[in-house]
Amino acid sequence: MSEANLTMGHGAGVMEERPFAIPSKKLVMWLFIISDACTFGAMLFAYGYVRNAAPDWPHHFETASIINVAIMTFILVTSSLTMLIGTRAAKSGDKSGALRFTFITVVLGLVFAALHLREWMSMIHAGVSLFQNPWGAPLFGASFFGVTGLHLAHVVSGAIALTVVALGYKRGRYNADDIEIWSLYWHFVDLVWMFVVPMVYLLNVAQ
Repeated sequence: MSEANLTMGHGAGVMEERPFAIPSKKLVMWLFIISDACTFGAMLFAYGYVRNAAPDWPHHFETASIINVAIMTFILVTSSLTMLIGTRAAKSGDKSGALRFTFITVVLGLVFAALHLREWMSMIHAGVSLFQNPWGAPLFGASFFGVTGLHLAHVVSGAIALTVVALGYKRGRYNADDIEIWSLYWHFVDLVWMFVVPMVYLLNVAQ
């Protein structure tokens, strides 16, 4: 029996280091990603249902909005690339490179969040709220802010988590495995955006 399976003291158990042949921390992150994917799936399914049930669903997004979304998408995809480079640098022992690209990822995530908030402010200024909007179906605002807000919260929380892990990695508290684990979360957030864009934006382009 491995040391990780032994008990300590008065029978207190020790968590297995590598259940299912992967580290415990990575397994926890994968389980979180799976559960979070179910949450986003339910949100997008509800959005699609509400959209198809409303005969006056607004097709609001014009060229300027789509260009803004394209820029946001480019930034988020680029951040996924920098996160990948940072993870590889950490795995190869290049600590300075890992920190540099991880912080670049954080900055790109914050730029994405800033562009998203600017879009929100312009829509709120135009009269969109959770339960009304000037173009048609009242639930447009609630569904739009619900889906994009959930994703935005993940981007901001991911940027905060990456900052904390990078600073801990710099001080020696965390290692390359921790960078890799949180890179999984960041890639998941980027992947979710690839589903949000066509459903929330491209299907509602102004005709």
